[in-house]
Amino acid sequence: MSMLAVKHGAINLGQGFPNFDGPDFVKEAAIKAINAGKNQYARGYGVPELNSAVAERFLKDSGLQVDPDKEVTVTSGCTEAIAATILGLINPGDEVILFAPFYDSYEATLSMAGADVKAITLRPPDFAVPLEELKAAVSKNTRAIMINTPHNPTGKMFTREELEFIADLCKENDVLLFADEVYDKLAFEADHISMASIPGMYERTVTMNSLGKTFSLTGWKIGWAIAPPHLTWGVRQAHSFLTFATSTPMQSAAAAALRAPESYFEDLKRDYGAKKALLVDGLKAAGFIVYPSSGTYFVMVDHTPFGFDNDVEFCEYLIREVGVVAIPPSVFYLNPEDGKNLVRFTFCKDDDTLRAAVDRMKAKLRKK
Repeated sequence: MSMLAVKHGAINLGQGFPNFDGPDFVKEAAIKAINAGKNQYARGYGVPELNSAVAERFLKDSGLQVDPDKEVTVTSGCTEAIAATILGLINPGDEVILFAPFYDSYEATLSMAGADVKAITLRPPDFAVPLEELKAAVSKNTRAIMINTPHNPTGKMFTREELEFIADLCKENDVLLFADEVYDKLAFEADHISMASIPGMYERTVTMNSLGKTFSLTGWKIGWAIAPPHLTWGVRQAHSFLTFATSTPMQSAAAAALRAPESYFEDLKRDYGAKKALLVDGLKAAGFIVYPSSGTYFVMVDHTPFGFDNDVEFCEYLIREVGVVAIPPSVFYLNPEDGKNLVRFTFCKDDDTLRAAVDRMKAKLRKK
């Protein structure tokens, strides 16, 4: 979709990367680290200052105190944290339950690990977890459940009731929990709840996060996995042969970022909330059925008022004829039919870009 955007001169509200830069104080910390000679291999599981900063931030956010040297592993973005977790803790034939739609690297890496993948579909309008369906899906072969909250691509935030239900299933069936929490600072309508903070869950949970979404530095690829030592051992075995270590100067800068004052995170949420409102109002005015987005910087809509058979067909039309890029979410399902009526837009763009995209859609989209 990004290549088509370039070809047709379309405004890209598809791929989830900001078109504005990260904060100066973080970039200056990276330059300082480079000039100070922090340019050789880092310690495999992270430079000490970043491991400590991750542990400090996790304590503030979840109330859990973790050992930065034994329970924090720095990775090349959250995508590598996901890969190291799956390859380090999942064996061929293990069953892993995902919630569809899902970030596409989950299924890809589970396939590399030889896992059997089950998907529980979250359906509009609220994308609630079908609790009894999930309970029935857990079997004696289930090794792990993987969640992403706030959830890409739907913008859903898992409720406390849903998280506690999943936690009970994990504890009753001796199942691990892999939690992708990269959008934890973009929670608009409820406080983010880290699964590891639910009683009895830390010992069976790997919590994965990254710098990119919170600080608009997606190209730095700084992520981490937090887990008790017996799970961290497996994560680190895989990590050591995936990337071994992550960019040294960027790790130093990431430590400075995570120690930002709370006002930074408050401003981030306020600014993204305004961007979301701008896009949501525009999408409604253009004629889409817009579903609630409680977190992330994505909005899911129903494109069927415009008369197209599926999401790919609609998104190609949107690029060619309207000049706006969105993502066809059918690629995020085991069964693409489940996503054929949906389209995902992102609002991690500057206000002028969002307004220009909205204006194009209001002017050119027509219901059939």
